Amino acid sequence: MIRTQRLAAGVCALFAALAAGIAFPAGAVADETTALAPKVDLVLDVSGSMRTKDIDGGTRMAAAKQAFNEVLDATPEEVQLGIRTLGANYPGDDQKTGCKDTAQLYPVGPLDRTEAKTAVATLSPTGWTPIGPALLKAADDLDGGTGSKRIVLISDGEDTCAPLDPCEVAREIAAKGIGLTIDTLGLVPNTKMRQQLSCIAEATGGTYTSVEHTDELTDKVNQLVDRAADPVVTPVATEGADSCSAAPTLKSGLYTDREEFGQERWYRVDVDPGQELRASVSVASDRAMNPDYGVLLRAVTVHGREIVRGETAGIGRTDVISTGLRYPKAESDEDDAPAETVCLQLTNSYSAGSGVKTTPGMPVELTVDVVEGPSQASDVASFGLGRGWWLLGVLVLAGFIAGLLWGWLSRWRLAVWRTN
Repeated sequence: MIRTQRLAAGVCALFAALAAGIAFPAGAVADETTALAPKVDLVLDVSGSMRTKDIDGGTRMAAAKQAFNEVLDATPEEVQLGIRTLGANYPGDDQKTGCKDTAQLYPVGPLDRTEAKTAVATLSPTGWTPIGPALLKAADDLDGGTGSKRIVLISDGEDTCAPLDPCEVAREIAAKGIGLTIDTLGLVPNTKMRQQLSCIAEATGGTYTSVEHTDELTDKVNQLVDRAADPVVTPVATEGADSCSAAPTLKSGLYTDREEFGQERWYRVDVDPGQELRASVSVASDRAMNPDYGVLLRAVTVHGREIVRGETAGIGRTDVISTGLRYPKAESDEDDAPAETVCLQLTNSYSAGSGVKTTPGMPVELTVDVVEGPSQASDVASFGLGRGWWLLGVLVLAGFIAGLLWGWLSRWRLAVWRTN
Protein backbone atom coordinates (compact mmCIF):
# COMPACT_ATOMS: atom_id res chain seq x y z
CA MET A 1 0.00 0.00 0.00
CA ILE A 2 2.77 2.39 0.96
CA ARG A 3 4.72 1.49 -2.18
CA THR A 4 1.62 2.11 -4.32
CA GLN A 5 1.14 5.56 -2.74
CA ARG A 6 4.81 6.41 -3.27
CA LEU A 7 4.62 5.28 -6.90
CA ALA A 8 1.52 7.39 -7.48
CA ALA A 9 3.20 10.40 -5.86
CA GLY A 10 6.28 9.90 -8.04
CA VAL A 11 4.18 9.72 -11.20
CA CYS A 12 2.33 12.92 -10.19
CA ALA A 13 5.61 14.68 -9.50
CA LEU A 14 6.95 13.57 -12.89
CA PHE A 15 3.88 14.90 -14.69
CA ALA A 16 4.12 18.16 -12.75
CA ALA A 17 7.78 18.56 -13.70
CA LEU A 18 7.02 17.85 -17.35
CA ALA A 19 4.15 20.33 -17.30
CA ALA A 20 6.36 22.98 -15.76
CA GLY A 21 9.12 22.27 -18.27
CA ILE A 22 6.70 22.67 -21.14
CA ALA A 23 4.98 25.72 -19.69
CA PHE A 24 8.04 27.88 -19.21
CA PRO A 25 9.31 27.70 -22.80
CA ALA A 26 5.77 28.32 -24.06
CA GLY A 27 5.57 31.39 -21.83
CA ALA A 28 8.90 32.61 -23.14
CA VAL A 29 7.73 32.14 -26.73
CA ALA A 30 4.50 33.98 -25.95
CA ASP A 31 6.40 36.90 -24.43
CA GLU A 32 8.65 37.09 -27.48
CA THR A 33 5.66 36.99 -29.84
CA THR A 34 3.96 39.78 -27.88
CA ALA A 35 7.09 41.94 -28.02
CA LEU A 36 7.29 41.55 -31.81
CA ALA A 37 3.57 42.10 -32.42
CA PRO A 38 2.65 45.11 -34.58
CA LYS A 39 0.72 47.82 -32.74
CA VAL A 40 -1.87 50.27 -34.08
CA ASP A 41 -3.58 53.09 -32.18
CA LEU A 42 -6.65 54.53 -33.92
CA VAL A 43 -7.04 58.15 -32.80
CA LEU A 44 -10.55 59.47 -33.51
CA ASP A 45 -11.71 63.07 -33.42
CA VAL A 46 -14.99 63.20 -31.46
CA SER A 47 -15.26 67.01 -31.35
CA GLY A 48 -18.56 68.83 -31.84
CA SER A 49 -18.01 69.32 -35.55
CA MET A 50 -18.37 65.55 -36.08
CA ARG A 51 -22.18 66.13 -35.87
CA THR A 52 -22.11 67.69 -39.34
CA LYS A 53 -24.22 65.75 -41.87
CA ASP A 54 -22.18 65.76 -45.07
CA ILE A 55 -20.94 62.17 -45.57
CA ASP A 56 -23.33 59.99 -47.58
CA GLY A 57 -26.35 61.72 -46.06
CA GLY A 58 -25.29 61.03 -42.47
CA THR A 59 -23.08 62.60 -39.83
CA ARG A 60 -19.32 62.33 -39.86
CA MET A 61 -19.55 60.50 -36.53
CA ALA A 62 -21.91 57.89 -38.00
CA ALA A 63 -19.52 57.31 -40.89
CA ALA A 64 -16.60 56.90 -38.48
CA LYS A 65 -18.53 54.41 -36.31
CA GLN A 66 -19.53 52.31 -39.31
CA ALA A 67 -15.98 52.32 -40.62
CA PHE A 68 -14.58 51.36 -37.21
CA ASN A 69 -16.97 48.41 -36.88
CA GLU A 70 -15.91 47.04 -40.26
CA VAL A 71 -12.23 47.63 -39.50
CA LEU A 72 -12.51 45.81 -36.17
CA ASP A 73 -14.02 42.79 -37.96
CA ALA A 74 -11.15 42.73 -40.47
CA THR A 75 -8.21 43.39 -38.15
CA PRO A 76 -5.58 40.60 -38.42
CA GLU A 77 -5.20 38.44 -35.32
CA GLU A 78 -1.51 39.31 -34.89
CA VAL A 79 -2.16 43.07 -34.69
CA GLN A 80 -2.51 44.65 -31.24
CA LEU A 81 -5.05 47.44 -31.71
CA GLY A 82 -6.22 50.27 -29.49
CA ILE A 83 -8.57 53.25 -29.79
CA ARG A 84 -7.96 56.75 -28.40
CA THR A 85 -10.37 59.66 -28.59
CA LEU A 86 -9.94 63.41 -28.57
CA GLY A 87 -12.71 65.85 -27.68
CA ALA A 88 -15.08 63.11 -26.50
CA ASN A 89 -15.76 64.06 -22.89
CA TYR A 90 -15.63 67.82 -22.15
CA PRO A 91 -18.52 69.89 -23.58
CA GLY A 92 -17.56 73.21 -21.96
CA ASP A 93 -15.93 76.42 -23.21
CA ASP A 94 -12.77 76.43 -21.10
CA GLN A 95 -9.89 75.89 -23.56
CA LYS A 96 -7.42 74.79 -20.90
CA THR A 97 -9.73 71.97 -19.83
CA GLY A 98 -10.84 71.15 -23.36
CA CYS A 99 -7.25 70.73 -24.50
CA LYS A 100 -6.74 67.95 -21.97
CA ASP A 101 -9.70 66.02 -23.35
CA THR A 102 -8.10 62.87 -24.73
CA ALA A 103 -8.75 59.40 -23.40
CA GLN A 104 -7.93 55.79 -24.15
CA LEU A 105 -11.24 54.25 -25.24
CA TYR A 106 -9.79 50.77 -25.76
CA PRO A 107 -6.23 49.85 -24.65
CA VAL A 108 -3.64 48.72 -27.18
CA GLY A 109 -3.44 44.94 -26.94
CA PRO A 110 -5.06 41.72 -28.16
CA LEU A 111 -8.37 42.67 -29.74
CA ASP A 112 -11.73 41.76 -28.23
CA ARG A 113 -13.94 42.79 -31.13
CA THR A 114 -17.21 42.81 -29.18
CA GLU A 115 -15.79 44.93 -26.38
CA ALA A 116 -14.17 47.37 -28.80
CA LYS A 117 -17.39 47.77 -30.82
CA THR A 118 -19.36 48.39 -27.64
CA ALA A 119 -16.92 51.14 -26.64
CA VAL A 120 -17.19 52.79 -30.10
CA ALA A 121 -21.00 52.72 -29.92
CA THR A 122 -20.96 54.94 -26.81
CA LEU A 123 -19.19 57.85 -28.56
CA SER A 124 -21.01 61.14 -29.10
CA PRO A 125 -19.54 64.34 -30.61
CA THR A 126 -18.73 66.66 -27.73
CA GLY A 127 -15.86 69.10 -27.44
CA TRP A 128 -12.53 70.48 -28.62
CA THR A 129 -9.87 69.19 -31.04
CA PRO A 130 -6.65 68.62 -29.04
CA ILE A 131 -4.67 66.80 -31.77
CA GLY A 132 -1.24 67.60 -30.31
CA PRO A 133 -1.97 66.26 -26.79
CA ALA A 134 -3.71 63.21 -28.28
CA LEU A 135 -0.65 62.33 -30.38
CA LEU A 136 1.62 62.58 -27.36
CA LYS A 137 -0.63 60.24 -25.38
CA ALA A 138 -0.98 57.86 -28.34
CA ALA A 139 2.82 57.59 -28.57
CA ASP A 140 2.79 56.53 -24.90
CA ASP A 141 0.03 53.99 -25.68
CA LEU A 142 2.39 52.30 -28.15
CA ASP A 143 5.44 52.31 -25.87
CA GLY A 144 7.29 49.02 -25.50
CA GLY A 145 7.89 46.13 -27.85
CA THR A 146 10.01 45.97 -30.98
CA GLY A 147 7.29 45.45 -33.60
CA SER A 148 6.01 48.12 -35.96
CA LYS A 149 4.07 51.00 -34.39
CA ARG A 150 1.46 53.07 -36.22
CA ILE A 151 -0.94 55.85 -35.24
CA VAL A 152 -3.94 56.40 -37.52
CA LEU A 153 -5.45 59.83 -36.89
CA ILE A 154 -8.97 60.55 -38.20
CA SER A 155 -10.08 64.17 -37.86
CA ASP A 156 -12.49 66.61 -39.48
CA GLY A 157 -10.76 69.82 -38.39
CA GLU A 158 -7.49 71.44 -37.44
CA ASP A 159 -6.12 71.49 -33.90
CA THR A 160 -7.77 74.02 -31.54
CA CYS A 161 -5.16 73.84 -28.80
CA ALA A 162 -2.38 76.16 -30.00
CA PRO A 163 0.42 76.88 -29.19
CA LEU A 164 1.01 73.11 -28.93
CA ASP A 165 1.52 72.70 -32.69
CA PRO A 166 0.71 69.09 -33.71
CA CYS A 167 3.33 69.30 -36.49
CA GLU A 168 5.99 70.03 -33.89
CA VAL A 169 4.65 67.18 -31.77
CA ALA A 170 4.98 64.81 -34.73
CA ARG A 171 8.56 65.96 -35.35
CA GLU A 172 9.43 65.37 -31.70
CA ILE A 173 7.99 61.85 -31.92
CA ALA A 174 10.00 61.17 -35.08
CA ALA A 175 13.17 62.55 -33.47
CA LYS A 176 12.96 59.89 -30.75
CA GLY A 177 13.86 57.26 -33.36
CA ILE A 178 11.31 54.72 -32.09
CA GLY A 179 10.08 53.83 -35.59
CA LEU A 180 6.55 55.18 -35.04
CA THR A 181 4.56 56.21 -38.14
CA ILE A 182 1.58 58.57 -38.09
CA ASP A 183 -0.97 58.34 -40.90
CA THR A 184 -3.71 60.97 -41.13
CA LEU A 185 -7.16 60.97 -42.69
CA GLY A 186 -9.12 64.19 -43.18
CA LEU A 187 -12.91 64.03 -43.29
CA VAL A 188 -14.27 66.55 -45.85
CA PRO A 189 -11.10 68.65 -45.49
CA ASN A 190 -10.47 72.34 -46.01
CA THR A 191 -7.15 73.83 -47.06
CA LYS A 192 -5.87 74.60 -43.54
CA MET A 193 -6.77 71.18 -42.19
CA ARG A 194 -5.21 69.47 -45.21
CA GLN A 195 -1.94 71.34 -44.67
CA GLN A 196 -1.82 70.47 -40.96
CA LEU A 197 -2.64 66.78 -41.37
CA SER A 198 -0.17 66.48 -44.26
CA CYS A 199 2.54 68.05 -42.12
CA ILE A 200 1.87 65.57 -39.28
CA ALA A 201 2.08 62.58 -41.62
CA GLU A 202 5.19 63.77 -43.48
CA ALA A 203 7.10 64.33 -40.22
CA THR A 204 7.06 60.59 -39.49
CA GLY A 205 7.06 59.17 -43.01
CA GLY A 206 3.32 58.51 -42.96
CA THR A 207 0.58 59.27 -45.46
CA TYR A 208 -2.28 61.77 -45.66
CA THR A 209 -5.60 60.90 -47.30
CA SER A 210 -8.66 63.04 -47.96
CA VAL A 211 -11.93 61.19 -47.28
CA GLU A 212 -15.45 62.17 -48.32
CA HIS A 213 -17.31 58.82 -48.25
CA THR A 214 -17.77 56.07 -45.68
CA ASP A 215 -16.43 53.29 -47.89
CA GLU A 216 -13.29 55.35 -48.58
CA LEU A 217 -12.70 55.71 -44.84
CA THR A 218 -13.22 51.98 -44.24
CA ASP A 219 -10.92 50.95 -47.07
CA LYS A 220 -8.11 53.32 -46.07
CA VAL A 221 -8.13 52.43 -42.35
CA ASN A 222 -8.18 48.72 -43.24
CA GLN A 223 -5.24 49.24 -45.57
CA LEU A 224 -3.23 51.03 -42.88
CA VAL A 225 -3.98 48.38 -40.24
CA ASP A 226 -2.97 45.63 -42.68
CA ARG A 227 0.21 47.55 -43.52
CA ALA A 228 1.17 47.48 -39.85
CA ALA A 229 1.10 43.68 -39.98
CA ASP A 230 3.47 43.56 -42.94
CA PRO A 231 7.12 42.82 -42.08
CA VAL A 232 9.08 46.06 -41.96
CA VAL A 233 12.67 47.05 -41.42
CA THR A 234 12.95 49.49 -38.56
CA PRO A 235 15.69 52.08 -39.15
CA VAL A 236 18.47 52.18 -36.58
CA ALA A 237 18.90 55.59 -35.00
CA THR A 238 22.39 57.01 -35.53
CA GLU A 239 24.01 60.41 -35.23
CA GLY A 240 26.40 61.66 -37.89
CA ALA A 241 29.42 63.73 -36.90
CA ASP A 242 30.87 67.03 -38.08
CA SER A 243 33.95 65.32 -39.54
CA CYS A 244 34.97 61.94 -40.91
CA SER A 245 37.40 61.26 -38.07
CA ALA A 246 34.61 61.49 -35.49
CA ALA A 247 31.93 59.77 -37.59
CA PRO A 248 30.22 56.53 -36.54
CA THR A 249 31.17 53.38 -38.48
CA LEU A 250 28.11 51.86 -40.16
CA LYS A 251 27.51 48.37 -41.49
CA SER A 252 24.94 47.29 -44.06
CA GLY A 253 21.52 48.40 -42.89
CA LEU A 254 18.91 51.17 -42.72
CA TYR A 255 19.63 54.20 -40.52
CA THR A 256 17.76 57.32 -39.45
CA ASP A 257 19.20 60.65 -38.42
CA ARG A 258 18.39 64.38 -38.34
CA GLU A 259 20.14 67.09 -40.34
CA GLU A 260 19.75 70.83 -39.85
CA PHE A 261 19.66 73.37 -42.66
CA GLY A 262 23.01 73.66 -44.43
CA GLN A 263 24.60 71.15 -42.05
CA GLU A 264 27.16 68.47 -42.92
CA ARG A 265 26.79 64.94 -41.56
CA TRP A 266 29.61 62.39 -41.80
CA TYR A 267 29.52 58.60 -41.60
CA ARG A 268 32.18 55.90 -42.11
CA VAL A 269 31.91 52.55 -43.91
CA ASP A 270 34.63 49.87 -44.20
CA VAL A 271 34.85 48.31 -47.68
CA ASP A 272 36.99 45.19 -48.19
CA PRO A 273 38.81 44.54 -51.49
CA GLY A 274 36.42 43.03 -54.02
CA GLN A 275 33.35 44.56 -52.36
CA GLU A 276 31.05 47.31 -53.59
CA LEU A 277 29.54 50.07 -51.48
CA ARG A 278 26.02 51.14 -52.38
CA ALA A 279 24.60 54.03 -50.40
CA SER A 280 21.46 56.12 -50.77
CA VAL A 281 19.91 58.90 -48.71
CA SER A 282 16.48 60.52 -48.48
CA VAL A 283 15.82 63.86 -46.78
CA ALA A 284 12.20 64.79 -45.99
CA SER A 285 11.10 68.39 -46.32
CA ASP A 286 8.79 68.13 -43.34
CA ARG A 287 8.05 71.87 -43.10
CA ALA A 288 7.63 74.89 -45.36
CA MET A 289 10.77 75.26 -47.52
CA ASN A 290 12.02 77.87 -49.92
CA PRO A 291 12.14 76.51 -53.50
CA ASP A 292 15.32 75.40 -55.29
CA TYR A 293 17.13 73.08 -52.91
CA GLY A 294 19.39 70.07 -53.23
CA VAL A 295 21.00 67.11 -51.48
CA LEU A 296 24.57 65.89 -52.03
CA LEU A 297 26.01 62.53 -50.93
CA ARG A 298 29.79 62.15 -51.45
CA ALA A 299 32.11 59.20 -50.88
CA VAL A 300 35.62 60.41 -50.04
CA THR A 301 38.81 58.88 -48.67
CA VAL A 302 39.94 59.57 -45.12
CA HIS A 303 42.33 62.12 -46.65
CA GLY A 304 39.49 64.04 -48.29
CA ARG A 305 39.84 62.91 -51.93
CA GLU A 306 36.48 62.49 -53.60
CA ILE A 307 35.80 58.99 -54.94
CA VAL A 308 32.24 59.31 -56.27
CA ARG A 309 29.20 61.48 -55.64
CA GLY A 310 25.45 61.49 -56.02
CA GLU A 311 23.39 64.66 -56.08
CA THR A 312 19.86 65.76 -56.84
CA ALA A 313 17.84 68.97 -56.73
CA GLY A 314 14.23 69.97 -56.18
CA ILE A 315 12.04 72.98 -56.80
CA GLY A 316 9.63 72.63 -53.89
CA ARG A 317 7.16 70.20 -55.43
CA THR A 318 8.32 67.07 -53.61
CA ASP A 319 8.16 66.10 -49.95
CA VAL A 320 11.22 63.81 -50.07
CA ILE A 321 14.38 64.20 -52.12
CA SER A 322 16.75 61.27 -52.61
CA THR A 323 20.11 60.46 -54.15
CA GLY A 324 22.65 57.64 -54.09
CA LEU A 325 26.08 56.41 -55.15
CA ARG A 326 28.08 53.25 -55.90
CA TYR A 327 31.76 52.62 -55.24
CA PRO A 328 33.48 49.31 -56.19
CA LYS A 329 36.73 48.41 -54.43
CA ALA A 330 39.04 46.48 -56.77
CA GLU A 331 40.26 43.00 -55.83
CA SER A 332 43.68 42.69 -54.22
CA ASP A 333 46.37 40.09 -54.81
CA GLU A 334 47.14 40.11 -51.08
CA ASP A 335 45.08 37.73 -48.96
CA ASP A 336 45.31 39.97 -45.91
CA ALA A 337 44.74 43.28 -47.70
CA PRO A 338 43.14 45.77 -45.28
CA ALA A 339 39.69 47.24 -45.76
CA GLU A 340 39.35 50.79 -47.04
CA THR A 341 37.53 53.28 -44.86
CA VAL A 342 35.12 55.29 -47.00
CA CYS A 343 33.73 58.52 -45.58
CA LEU A 344 30.16 59.42 -46.56
CA GLN A 345 29.44 63.15 -46.48
CA LEU A 346 25.82 64.32 -46.54
CA THR A 347 25.06 68.00 -47.18
CA ASN A 348 21.94 69.93 -48.16
CA SER A 349 20.99 73.33 -49.51
CA TYR A 350 17.56 73.62 -47.92
CA SER A 351 16.41 76.93 -46.43
CA ALA A 352 13.39 77.39 -44.20
CA GLY A 353 10.49 79.63 -45.07
CA SER A 354 9.72 82.76 -43.08
CA GLY A 355 8.83 82.04 -39.46
CA VAL A 356 9.53 78.30 -39.79
CA LYS A 357 11.42 76.61 -36.97
CA THR A 358 14.76 75.11 -37.95
CA THR A 359 14.94 72.59 -35.08
CA PRO A 360 14.78 69.69 -34.84
CA GLY A 361 16.60 68.93 -38.08
CA MET A 362 14.97 67.35 -41.11
CA PRO A 363 14.40 63.56 -41.08
CA VAL A 364 17.17 61.65 -42.85
CA GLU A 365 17.01 58.00 -43.93
CA LEU A 366 20.32 56.45 -44.98
CA THR A 367 20.68 53.04 -46.61
CA VAL A 368 24.11 51.37 -46.60
CA ASP A 369 24.72 48.14 -48.49
CA VAL A 370 28.17 46.52 -48.78
CA VAL A 371 28.02 43.58 -51.21
CA GLU A 372 30.41 41.41 -53.18
CA GLY A 373 31.54 43.46 -56.16
CA PRO A 374 31.83 42.45 -59.84
CA SER A 375 34.77 40.28 -60.89
CA GLN A 376 36.57 43.25 -62.44
CA ALA A 377 35.65 46.18 -60.26
CA SER A 378 37.99 48.58 -62.07
CA ASP A 379 35.84 48.82 -65.19
CA VAL A 380 32.43 49.19 -63.55
CA ALA A 381 32.36 52.97 -63.47
CA SER A 382 33.86 53.60 -66.95
CA PHE A 383 31.68 56.53 -67.95
CA GLY A 384 28.66 54.54 -66.86
CA LEU A 385 29.21 51.88 -69.55
CA GLY A 386 31.06 49.23 -67.54
CA ARG A 387 31.69 46.20 -69.72
CA GLY A 388 29.58 47.86 -72.42
CA TRP A 389 32.89 49.17 -73.81
CA TRP A 390 33.46 45.73 -75.35
CA LEU A 391 30.07 45.77 -77.03
CA LEU A 392 30.63 49.33 -78.27
CA GLY A 393 33.99 48.32 -79.80
CA VAL A 394 32.46 45.30 -81.55
CA LEU A 395 29.66 47.45 -82.99
CA VAL A 396 32.11 50.07 -84.29
CA LEU A 397 34.29 47.41 -85.94
CA ALA A 398 31.27 45.66 -87.46
CA GLY A 399 30.00 48.96 -88.81
CA PHE A 400 33.38 49.76 -90.35
CA ILE A 401 33.62 46.37 -92.10
CA ALA A 402 30.01 46.60 -93.29
CA GLY A 403 30.74 50.05 -94.74
CA LEU A 404 33.77 48.78 -96.66
CA LEU A 405 31.83 45.83 -98.08
CA TRP A 406 28.91 48.00 -99.10
CA GLY A 407 31.25 50.49 -100.81
CA TRP A 408 33.08 47.74 -102.71
CA LEU A 409 29.79 46.13 -103.77
CA SER A 410 28.42 49.48 -104.98
CA ARG A 411 31.57 50.19 -107.04
CA TRP A 412 31.41 46.71 -108.59
CA ARG A 413 27.74 47.09 -109.56
CA LEU A 414 28.47 50.51 -111.08
CA ALA A 415 31.38 49.05 -113.13
CA VAL A 416 29.17 46.23 -114.41
CA TRP A 417 26.44 48.68 -115.38
CA ARG A 418 28.88 50.87 -117.36
CA THR A 419 30.32 47.81 -119.17
CA ASN A 420 26.86 46.62 -120.25
